[in-house]
Amino acid sequence: MHRMTRPLQLLLLLGAVALALFPLGGSEFYVGLLTKIMILAIFALSLDLLIGYTGLISFGHAAFFGVGGYTLAIVFQNAETIPFWSALLWVLGASALAALAIGWISIRTSGIYFIMLTLAFAQMLYYFFFESPRFGGDDGIFLFATPEVSLGSFTLNLQSGHNLYYFVLGWMLVVYLLLRMVLKAPFGHVLVAIKANEQRVRALGYATGRYKLVSFVIAGALAGLAGFLEAIHTGYITPAYLSWHESGLVMVIVILGGMGTLYGPILGTFAIVLLQDYLPNLTEHWQLLMGAIIIAVVLLLPGGIASLLQRLCDRLFAGRASEASGENNASAPSSPPVSSTVLFAPATPGRADNE
Repeated sequence: MHRMTRPLQLLLLLGAVALALFPLGGSEFYVGLLTKIMILAIFALSLDLLIGYTGLISFGHAAFFGVGGYTLAIVFQNAETIPFWSALLWVLGASALAALAIGWISIRTSGIYFIMLTLAFAQMLYYFFFESPRFGGDDGIFLFATPEVSLGSFTLNLQSGHNLYYFVLGWMLVVYLLLRMVLKAPFGHVLVAIKANEQRVRALGYATGRYKLVSFVIAGALAGLAGFLEAIHTGYITPAYLSWHESGLVMVIVILGGMGTLYGPILGTFAIVLLQDYLPNLTEHWQLLMGAIIIAVVLLLPGGIASLLQRLCDRLFAGRASEASGENNASAPSSPPVSSTVLFAPATPGRADNE
């Protein structure tokens, strides 16, 4: 698993604090935009578990994103109020079940065959909802109620933009910490080993297929959680959420941010969405400029944005450490040099007694 240095940990912590303070001075538009970014970041984190740690390149991961949203819209379509915890169980259960069915078949293949199989399953679900009048067809389904989060006597109204922002921020941090805990466990070490050399792991007696299936189900459930939050945020769900375009976008985010880092996909999500918001102000051909930026990052930063951030933190920390050591050397009293021959010379027996 990727190890973070203390300066990088401190920088990421400052970033989390900045996100927590942003709604206090940010406009409503950017509060909504950052909410969308954090939901997409949860989606990217779930895919990073597959690509970055398990070595499973899924090109149909949007299937579970869409299943999460559609489950909420279908089960509670005519409900006047939506109990959040009940809706969450429905969403996670449906997404995990879909991932179990698709993963059980897909993990029997590898390489390009796995990629094409996951894409085929996602497109099957996409056309099922696209051509189904019962589920809104290509128009999708609107939500006429917003889930209510109740904890005892406390109730959180998610119709408020600021409340939803902090709610999504909390879920993003929970998913990040949950995945770190999973990857630090023996289960996570086996996943990393499978990515490195599956045949050797199988020779050691591990049922690699079961490990990959569990990883696939966890990633699918978390992608469903992201789709669930997106449905709450937008108030509707469409078949476009299951399309290969959505799968391709989140894959670009993971690669651009840095696979196998967890914080990399979050950085990649912020970079992609903020560029999509800013570049159209510069030129009508902004997609060409976006493509050039992505190509440059891939060629110049094979480790993604995460590697650049790590380098900057390392250089900054190394520079401060060298300055501190220089100051200590300047203030310390000078001492006569000690010969290495004295330090490592063998002791002469009986010398002290003779003296």
